Amino acid sequence: MKNRMLKKTLERVKGDAFNIDDNISDRELLFILINKFTQYYRGIYKCLGIKGSKKKIFIGKKVTIRNKKHISMGTLVRIGDYVELDGLSKEGLSFGNNCSIGKYSIIRGTGGLAVLGMGITFGNNSSCADNCFFGCSGGIIIGNDVIIGQNVRFHSQSHNFKNLNVLIRKQGVTSNGIKVGNNNWIGSGVVILDDVKIGNNCVIGANTLVNKDIPSNSVAVGNPVKIIKSREINIDE
Repeated sequence: MKNRMLKKTLERVKGDAFNIDDNISDRELLFILINKFTQYYRGIYKCLGIKGSKKKIFIGKKVTIRNKKHISMGTLVRIGDYVELDGLSKEGLSFGNNCSIGKYSIIRGTGGLAVLGMGITFGNNSSCADNCFFGCSGGIIIGNDVIIGQNVRFHSQSHNFKNLNVLIRKQGVTSNGIKVGNNNWIGSGVVILDDVKIGNNCVIGANTLVNKDIPSNSVAVGNPVKIIKSREINIDE
């Protein structure tokens, strides 16, 4: 009975269907709810100065948020424990509704002070698991309904290195940005490099190095990445 009551309450808050496993005891649910309420009240004061801070935002413990005036959040955004957010960038950090950022993840709007970075946009219902890194110097756009596994790294900037007579660190950088479409699943350990576009409805296998564009409806794996099949037609057939 309590599970059903809680289910209805959460559905009203989320505005969407919400299921609770019957194997979860009332005592376990109570501790989960206490933790959620703690995160909610932490979000009220921790997000002061962030655009959208009056909405329902849940903040874990030991979260670091810098340059808040460059950060905006929709409703039901969840930021895990020990996350670092630095909004310093031209376009800031923008999180849509019902986004989730896993524990120990880092999102940096700018990589260095020489050139201000572009920032990141997270679409609605998109999430990343623990220990992800987003280097947003060239700009990162994440679409709606994107699932990002653990330890995924986005590097939207690349060092120039062609001139053998000049130190690499003095040859400057290229920052074209990364774009990820809607309804994608990006597996654990994936690395996505600068100037990459991933279409819609794609699956990127674990530990893949994505160094080129991936068309919509693709399943891609490998280091470097290789498209092994389409979700519509098997390429090997």
